This record gives sequence, structure tokens and C-alpha cells, in this order.
Amino acid sequence: MTGEQLVARAEEAARAAYAPYSNYRVGATLLLKDGRAIDGCNVENAAYPLGVCAERTAIAKAASEGVRPGDIEAIGITASPCGGCRQWLHEWRVERVYFRRADGSIADYAPASELLPDTWDLP
Repeated sequence: MTGEQLVARAEEAARAAYAPYSNYRVGATLLLKDGRAIDGCNVENAAYPLGVCAERTAIAKAASEGVRPGDIEAIGITASPCGGCRQWLHEWRVERVYFRRADGSIADYAPASELLPDTWDLP
């Protein structure tokens, strides 16, 4: 799947977002090294810090299916990932990150750690 295709699929996943407070729907699609694709969307909560970003939803869903760090080839996201999600993408060793920029172009970072300098690493 190309970056454009991943982001387009993420845009479809965003339709399932639960965003009654911000109305800002975000979608993410993981492409696993085994060829599977896993979608996620943001899920808000009235206590804002308890909401979950689309990237983390997709990774948690993948983890529940046995996926582990290093198994994710790429992710497509409908928007630039927040700082917390950038750490998740780094820790899960996502090889390539695509997201739609405000001007409509597709950003392409490889690996995910390029998005977050001085990352936290496991000992």
C-alpha cells in the first residue's frame, strides 16, 4: 500500500471516530509486515485527558491481536501525530509514517523516530 492509499484508508476510518466534543475526527491505518491492515480512530471523553488518539487506538487494537514492536511497516494518519503518539510510533518501531498536511500533501517520515528527536528508549 502506498502512503496515499494508507492515508485514504485512514480518512475512511476517521468516519467511525467518537468526537462529540471537538468534532475533530482522526483516523489511522497500520500496515503490518504480514500484509494485514488495522484501522483506528480517535475516541473522546468528557474528561479530555482520557480520550484516545487514532494512532494509539490502532496500535492497541493490533497489540490485542498479538502484534509487537517491529511488526508494523507503516502507518497512515489523517493529521500530524501529537507528541505522545510520536513516542508510541517510535517505541513500536514503525518503519514509515505518512500523514496528510494542512496543504493536502502527504508527509513521509522514515523511521518514526525522525518525528521525535531525543526519544525515550527502553533500557
